Amino acid sequence: MALGRKNYLFVGSEAGAENGAVIASLIETCKMNGVDPHAWLTTTLTAILRDHKQSQIDDLLPWNYAVTA
Repeated sequence: MALGRKNYLFVGSEAGAENGAVIASLIETCKMNGVDPHAWLTTTLTAILRDHKQSQIDDLLPWNYAVTA
């Protein structure tokens, strides 16, 4: 994360910084669970576009993806 420190100065707003932190956190969570972040993100966004139920959002989290992949 030290490499991105200067880049975070240009996020544009507090909400942009929060969104960036969430994305970075999800990517690192994928790595910790042995999941390819690109594959997980592709699968998750596709599921959301295909009307994945909000009540089953836990199914899309990286540690659950590791079990199903």
